[in-house]
Formats: sequence, structure tokens, C-alpha cells
Amino acid sequence: MSLYIPEGIPPVIPNAMARIERRLPYPGEVLVRQGSRVEPEDIVAQTLRPELPQIINVARVLGISPNQVHRAMRCAIQSKVEVGQVLARAAGVIGRRCLAPVSGMIADIDGETGYVTITPDPTEYTLPATVRGIVMEVIPYEGVVIEAPSAQAYGVFGIGDDRSGVLRLLATDPSDIIKPEQIDARSAYAILICGAGISAAALRRAVHEQVRGIIVGGIDESELRDFLGWADARNWQTGLHSWQWPSPLNAPDPKLTILVTEGFGARPMNAATFDLISGQDRQEALIEGITRLRRPLRRPRVVIPLTRSSGVQVEPPHPSLRPGASVRLLDSSHLGQIAQVRTISAAPRRVASRAVVAAVEVVGNDGVALWLPRTCVEVLS
Repeated sequence: MSLYIPEGIPPVIPNAMARIERRLPYPGEVLVRQGSRVEPEDIVAQTLRPELPQIINVARVLGISPNQVHRAMRCAIQSKVEVGQVLARAAGVIGRRCLAPVSGMIADIDGETGYVTITPDPTEYTLPATVRGIVMEVIPYEGVVIEAPSAQAYGVFGIGDDRSGVLRLLATDPSDIIKPEQIDARSAYAILICGAGISAAALRRAVHEQVRGIIVGGIDESELRDFLGWADARNWQTGLHSWQWPSPLNAPDPKLTILVTEGFGARPMNAATFDLISGQDRQEALIEGITRLRRPLRRPRVVIPLTRSSGVQVEPPHPSLRPGASVRLLDSSHLGQIAQVRTISAAPRRVASRAVVAAVEVVGNDGVALWLPRTCVEVLS
């Protein structure tokens, strides 16, 4: 178990069956059957999405008092209007006009405030599969569950909707910092494999070049706030009901999906993750950005369907913490480093921070041994 993947699933899975749940935001119609084979661009479900009501200050537009709005209206409550249609007209031959900003239905005319409320027509929403696989379960009126033999890598947090694209290796080393000029027209519709960091300017360039996703080891918190347009850090809060982090209200979809594998700051991507996804360069992939901190827990991940499915595990591995296990270190001084377990303490032990906790002794690639809290290691295999 770790702080990042509480279910015990390792952050890097080279070969296992991935389950991808695709759900509509509102009840609708599922268009595929159980057992259907789907491609990333295939539409698996559709619905009508309601839009926010539009409130127009008709009295101000016409330059009249609120109690005159009812007389000026050219449409009644519950009547259908089209965008650009005349809603109201002031008295006189050349009186001012108020036009409907959207197509919809007039829901209310308030003679006390002079406001008119229009409920816009719902828009069609289609749900793509986003991954190549087989529909293993149909959730009536809601969506589907798709399975595909895949390589998978989990991140610590992410932002953005699920998107599919082709992996493109942009960093030659996990410690590289990506600059805006490295992102060009060749990155269109791609999921970029980056290194230790990326700037707000580079993220804006990625949006301009229609990049689908960014996989990066770390990102400076101020750079991410700059990209999202936040004035301060108060937006870093969970959704009050969803426990999604950050709250969808504070971070609407930024037009690309960001997956961070290590954490804030310049953090070289850990070798296990970098080797896995860079080895799949130019392959089709799915990047999931949602981070949910309450059950059902959800961590961002990248799913890379495999062309050869021999030896695929049906369930993801759940390796145990044991002597000889390969682990990824999570403490601030060694974040992302790979080590091997030497000893697991039978009783609480004092560690470098002076705390007495359940601890594990690990040996890094440099041969140096150190004791860490069990919660600061993540089992890879």
C-alpha cells in the first residue's frame, strides 16, 4: 500500500487487462452491445446535455423601466425562440430591439427586475470509446466498460478529460525540462512524453498546437496556476461532493489532459515509468486525467493497448512488500528513485525524521542503505 495508489496496484504495469469505464454525464442511449469491438473514435453512447439558462436584462437593453417589459415583449412565456429573433421592442417607429442570444424557450419574464430568462435547447453530447478494445459490460442509459490488454502507468495527480492520441517522445532524458519551441505542428493530436518539468508557456503552446495530453514528471505549482488562470492557491481544493482534485468548478477542462507522475516542482520522471511509456513511442494511447481522493478512488493513468496479447494478466498485479522487492521511493529526498527492499522491521523503528514508525530498509542503485517509513515506498514488483 502507498499514499498514491491505496489499492496496492503498482504504478507501472507492463502487461495486464485494463478496464476503462466510459460514462455519460447525463442519462442517454448506449449505441454498442456487449462483445462489440471498438476503436478510439467510435461513439459508444449519446445524450442531450442541458445548457445553463440565459438571463437577459431586457429593460436595460431597451432603455425602459422594468414594469414596461411585459408590454414590450414580442414572445410569451413558454414560447420557442430562435437565436437572433426579436424578443422585445421599445415603443416608437425606431424603438430599440432586444434579440435572443440563443435558441430555446422563454422560461420567465420578471416585471419587477426587467429580466427575461431563456432555457437554451439542449446540445447533443457524444461519448467516444477513446481506446481500442472490447465492450465487456453495458451500463443501461449510462455507458460501457471496455477491456483491452494494455501497458499502464499511473500518476500522482492529473487535470483534464479522458483523451486518446499517439504517444510522442519529446524528452530524451527523464530530467529534461520541456521548452515551448519543442512543441510544434508535429505534436498535433499527440500525447507528449516529457521529462522533469514543463512551463505555462509550453502548456499554452501545446493547446495552440492541438496536443491531446502531457505526461510529465513534475510541474511547478506557480506555472500550473499561471496556465489555469488562477490568481492564488485557494483554487487547490476538492469538489465538495465529488472529492475530485482540483474541483471541476475551479479547473474546467483545459483543452488538454495533464498527467504528473511524481509531484510539484522539477521532478525527473521515475525510470520505470519513463522506460515503459518511452518504449511505446508512436503507439496509440489513452490518457486519463481525473484525480478523485474519496472512494471510488481514481488516479490518472496512461493506457497503451498492446498489439500482442500473449501472456496478459486478467487482473492487475498486487505485489507485496517483501525482502528483494523492487520499490519506488516517495519521500521528498529520494522521490522517484528505484530501490530494492533489504529488511522489513518487525517493530516500529526510528527513521531519519526522528519519528518512530513501521519502517523498511532499502538499498538504492548507488549501494547506500537507508530506513524509510513503509508509507514512503511503493512496490513495483
